[in-house]
Amino acid sequence: MNPSRRRFVKNSVKIAAVTSIVSAIPSQVSCSNPNDKIVVGGIGLRSQGWANLNGLLHQPNVECGGLCDIDDRILKGRAEQVEKEFQAKPPLYKDFRKLLENKDIDAVVVGTPDHWHCLIAVMALEAGKHVYVEKPMANSIEEARIMARAAVKHRKLVVTVGQWQRSGRHWQDAMEYVHSGELGTISRVKAWAYTGKPKLVVAPDGPVPEGVDYDMWLGPAKKRPFNKNRFHYNFRYFWDYAGGLMTDWGVHMLDYAMDGMNAITPKTIVASGGRFSYPDGARQTPGTLNIGYEFDDFTINWEHSVNLGVSPEGLSHGVMFQGTNGNLLVNRNGWKVSGEKLNKDEKKLEEIPHQAGTGGFTEHLANFLDAIRLGAKPHCPVERGRDVAVFAHMGNIAYRTGDKLAWDTSKGMFLKNKKANDLITPTYREPWKLPKY
Repeated sequence: MNPSRRRFVKNSVKIAAVTSIVSAIPSQVSCSNPNDKIVVGGIGLRSQGWANLNGLLHQPNVECGGLCDIDDRILKGRAEQVEKEFQAKPPLYKDFRKLLENKDIDAVVVGTPDHWHCLIAVMALEAGKHVYVEKPMANSIEEARIMARAAVKHRKLVVTVGQWQRSGRHWQDAMEYVHSGELGTISRVKAWAYTGKPKLVVAPDGPVPEGVDYDMWLGPAKKRPFNKNRFHYNFRYFWDYAGGLMTDWGVHMLDYAMDGMNAITPKTIVASGGRFSYPDGARQTPGTLNIGYEFDDFTINWEHSVNLGVSPEGLSHGVMFQGTNGNLLVNRNGWKVSGEKLNKDEKKLEEIPHQAGTGGFTEHLANFLDAIRLGAKPHCPVERGRDVAVFAHMGNIAYRTGDKLAWDTSKGMFLKNKKANDLITPTYREPWKLPKY
């Protein structure tokens, strides 16, 4: 029976309390002590990789066992921060393989550009390390599937994907409401992100910065001259290394668009967009993108702009569920419900005012440690990371081919479209090899 509209918010508080208790109970029996020390190494330390590692080191009984980055400047800076904040001097590496050889390290954070995620995560599992890998889990459909298969083979090790919104209580409350049926028949879900970035001005190729191992940074990606636009941070706007805003913000928002509708595989995918705001800029991925995912009785629509800062809804990001009774809007700031008007005095659905956001990042890191120590279920396990990454990459492939695509679930490929299928699996540059799982 659906919860009454008038009592839903009150019930959500009760549900949250019960869920917080349940989530603290391990999903399987473990011999580990909750106070056991966990030694963590960080691979890729410039931005989110450092945020993840630093957050873990602030958790109880966690130590830094090693730092790895291809840029001496970043590596030195993070080493100084670790020494200042945690009074530790961990070993430093420029080659992640050397860090993985360190037997004292229990777990690693993979915070590299996307094109490295699969290879490093798989090699970490093979070295017996637990893995916290940044989103998107992989830079291609096949890499995401490989990582999921590798995690199954190494099932005694924990893999958590950095889709940290899955540890935010208010996101779960919003999904509880969506699943209650109160919105009526949901025919459309819209997810979006507008980031308001300025033009990325074309720059000439140039010398590799001092102290940077550029060949290692490229890794399995195509050999190219160094260009500052394709390096730190802006790598995400070039197909060799990432999938643009679609796989940056898209995986966060689409995660819950999919969750609310219990959706995995669309019937068809169609895309439109381009580099419209700054056609002469350096970004390779589309600044403007619209993706339509069609299912049997609803659609999920993704919309983004790299260059515009606020969407027509007045919000930089969010997910909107549109039903016959009303709408639910959720983003990192919270969620609310608005009813469809029958007339000026009556609505089909009682409105729920804005319910404040509850974070989730710190809780996500704590859950990773609980999964290692206690056998708790990861809030974003590898299977979820795979499904969301594949969903986002489907949209990018529809854009890159310009075709309306259909997916053959039984074969794990697109129907009758060689151009699209050629983009499922990347070609690795020698001597690197795509893992076989």
